[in-house]
Order: sequence, then C-alpha cells, then structure tokens
Amino acid sequence: MKAKVENIIGKIRPYIQMHGGDVKLVDIEKGSVILKITGSCSHCSLKDLTYNKMLGGILKQEVPGVKKVIIK
Repeated sequence: MKAKVENIIGKIRPYIQMHGGDVKLVDIEKGSVILKITGSCSHCSLKDLTYNKMLGGILKQEVPGVKKVIIK
C-alpha cells in the first residue's frame, strides 16, 4: 500500500511544487494516509480541498484500503 501511495504522490508532486508547496507521506495507519504539507500550501485556504478532496479522492480510488487523508 505504501508504494502505491508514494507513486501517486510522486505523480502529483510536480503540480504542487509549481505552486510553491510540497507534500510528503508521513505514515499510513489503519487506512488513514497521513501527509505533511510544506511551503506555500501549508498556509493556503484551499489546502483542505486540494489534499482531502482531490488527492484523497485519487488515493481512495486507486489504492484499496485507503479510507481517509489526514493533513499534518
């Protein structure tokens, strides 16, 4: 599961970096993917939409067992 999540994050990371941010996988616990957001994204008012809805939606669809995304 971790390798699949890392692969998806790796595909999305360049788009996040274009906006001055970055995302890193911290851990996966019981279906919860824990992400660390850095750079300009950490203060963005749209981070919940971007990470929980968009990235979380992709992860839930592509990786069996992912139930939610937690932003740190």
